[in-house]
Amino acid sequence: MSARVMVVDDVPANVKLLEAQLTAEYFEVVSAYRGEDALRMVPVEKPDIILLDVMMPGMDGFEVCRRLKQSPETAHIPVVMVTALDQTSDRVQGLEAGADDFLTKPVDEMALMARVKSLVRLKMMTEELRMRQITGQSLGIMEDPAILSVTEEQLVGHILIVEDRPQSARSIAAALNQTHSVEIEGDLEHAFMRVKGTDFDLAIVSLSMESGDGLRLCSQIRSNEKIRTLPLLGLVQDGDTRRLARALDMGVNDYLIRPIDKNELTARVRTQLRRKRYSDRLKQNLQLSLEMAITDQLTGLYNRRYLVNHLKTLVENSVEHGKPLSFFILDIDYFKRINDTHGHDVGDQVLAEFGRRIAMNTRGIDLACRYGGEEFVVAMPDTDLSFAYAIAERLRKDVEMRPFEVSTPSGRLDVTVSIGVTACEGTGDTAEKLLKRADEALYTAKRDGRNRVVAAAA
Repeated sequence: MSARVMVVDDVPANVKLLEAQLTAEYFEVVSAYRGEDALRMVPVEKPDIILLDVMMPGMDGFEVCRRLKQSPETAHIPVVMVTALDQTSDRVQGLEAGADDFLTKPVDEMALMARVKSLVRLKMMTEELRMRQITGQSLGIMEDPAILSVTEEQLVGHILIVEDRPQSARSIAAALNQTHSVEIEGDLEHAFMRVKGTDFDLAIVSLSMESGDGLRLCSQIRSNEKIRTLPLLGLVQDGDTRRLARALDMGVNDYLIRPIDKNELTARVRTQLRRKRYSDRLKQNLQLSLEMAITDQLTGLYNRRYLVNHLKTLVENSVEHGKPLSFFILDIDYFKRINDTHGHDVGDQVLAEFGRRIAMNTRGIDLACRYGGEEFVVAMPDTDLSFAYAIAERLRKDVEMRPFEVSTPSGRLDVTVSIGVTACEGTGDTAEKLLKRADEALYTAKRDGRNRVVAAAA
């Protein structure tokens, strides 16, 4: 795995040592010797991870980390504090400043490389989501990244503790259950089933269980598509570097060295929950952007882009499998007159209500779209022409018989619709031919007086 690592340390010898170790593992290294320099360089160099010394002249590492994590542009970059400070209170202070880990000098090279590779891999998992977020923001269809910041109220999670030593499990739960919802499981097989069946925010897994291999559970979780993104916090014995390296290599997000300090446990749990909430918001925004890309925002129906791409597939499936496919185009009668008389706001209200009427009169398997302006289309799989005609006629009557509620003085507006219906005729038929026939039928309905349904065969 290759990545860009920024080393920040005011001692040149320390920088050179880390550069040599990282370069030997084929990482690209950039260096800074002051906290202020690092803050200036990060937006330009765009590192994948930052190794940050704490004790530096001027701005110390804690403040540098705090500022990096407060900026939406840099908050996603993992920060590992590498320092001679070895007190638990120092680690907690670093974690509360937003650091992803805290390694004490002299740093074990195996532990360092395992942690760097693990954090880089986790960062890359969210990088594509971030890029889509930025693209969506530039197009005006997604939130500003600053809005994605996580509040204190969101740092409450549902946590599973997997530990077969009851006293240890109870001690961990006691440290967390004042803030979080905590469950305990001592059996690995049962733990896996509970993770699959429950929406946990974090699993704390002992990697030194007496009754089984905690690493095996972590591997099963990472191999399961449904739950593989669940954050994992491993508990390891002091000095068990090899097991820790294997855990990080398979995707365990973070770890705690026994004996466990309550404050460090709380800080690392908060870090994982913060990262999960941020990732969840990115995914939600991505899903929203996908929906907006194929959905007409006024009516809630699919848009023309989606129709063009999907109708071709529906026709091909109909021809290949010999199943019926019907299609109709709808056009609101005298819609320009509505806009000219009552204004575009009322016109939009009519379009939105018309979209709701279409949705209420069609099935879940039907493809209903706003084709453009006041024109709509509905494709109906597994439906012959006579049944489609009946559905179109039912919709026409629904529009005619029930006035639309709009913001006019009377509060109501009479609306009618003309509809052209056709069906796929088998081999040789295409989406373009289907659209053309339905459009011709619609033209006939308009020509013959509007407010009617006309069917057209091939």
